Amino acid sequence: MKNILIAGGAGFIGSHLASELLCHGYRVRVLDNLTPQVHGTQIDGGQRRPTYLDDDVELRVGDVRDLATVRDALDGIDGVFHLAAAVGVGQSMYQLEHYTSTNNVGTAVLLEALARQPVKKLVVASSMSLYGEGLYHDETGATVIARRDREQLAQRDWEPHGPNGESLTPAPTPESKSPDLSSVYALSKFDQERLCLMVGEAYGIPATALRFFNVYGPYQALSNPYTGVLAIFASRCLNDSPPLIFEDGEQRRDFVSVRDIARASRLAYESDAADGQVFNIGSGQAFTICEIARKIAAATGKPGIEPEITGRYRVGDIRHCFADITRARETFGYEPEVTLDDGLAEMAAWLATAQAVDRVAEASAELVSRGLTL
Repeated sequence: MKNILIAGGAGFIGSHLASELLCHGYRVRVLDNLTPQVHGTQIDGGQRRPTYLDDDVELRVGDVRDLATVRDALDGIDGVFHLAAAVGVGQSMYQLEHYTSTNNVGTAVLLEALARQPVKKLVVASSMSLYGEGLYHDETGATVIARRDREQLAQRDWEPHGPNGESLTPAPTPESKSPDLSSVYALSKFDQERLCLMVGEAYGIPATALRFFNVYGPYQALSNPYTGVLAIFASRCLNDSPPLIFEDGEQRRDFVSVRDIARASRLAYESDAADGQVFNIGSGQAFTICEIARKIAAATGKPGIEPEITGRYRVGDIRHCFADITRARETFGYEPEVTLDDGLAEMAAWLATAQAVDRVAEASAELVSRGLTL
């Protein structure tokens, strides 16, 4: 099982996964379309190999939606990590065809190829976004499934309530929570994981789905305004602009280092006990968005930059969601090793050598023009 294909492997997470696998004796091939939104502008009509991608990685430039390209990339491959996807909640709400084609159709094409050329293991990158709101408890400790509607949000009432208006307490979200798909992106990620598990079972290909929470670290696409919130905030701070925060900034998220994500992915691949299951991969800790904005300002050497609270709502956003990682811990020994402070220090060291084009205002204006913010 030493010959690995990473679909979408030249991006942020994929490049770290490639390095992790190489360090453990695997041979790695990457299939990636090097999309400009992630990798920057094209050079001489084509795309340049990312400088951060390990020299020992074999790079094939191509689209996961092209069956011939995928079948060629699978030649001699023992196992596959499927990371190829268009990423971004807000953008997915107006680029419906692009997200559905890239994520859903791309997965279907890959699986069609695997049906003809089976491998020994398939791991697919899913997302915490498919949960919608995380898990909540009421005052008695009972579990409540909560959701906010536009009428509530229009009144700037940010916290979810119980069926009778009662206060709720957010709790770690386990894999057993039912999906509540609040964006096209979330729907596409749910489709990706279900397709992989379903078709994998049908064709005898062991498959595992990993629901990544908010991933951060070196090589994140700083000029992509639809990437992870930490990278967006870093881009703003590096350009001496305040991070823009929706709602009141008290919403809570789970931020996990890309190094922990890469290690968890390898461990899941190597574990027979993980076959046919889904797993949360996060830090198991929750931080408010305001806390994160201040931490990234300090890490980038701009501690005086305070976040700007917009008091606006973005369609598809949720209030609180952070991971219960018990299943991954007990099944294949995953344990987060990188603390947030250490991870931010590592990211800051990389940021000192990086350049970021701040496109947040442009992206925000696009959402406003389409009525996707309130």
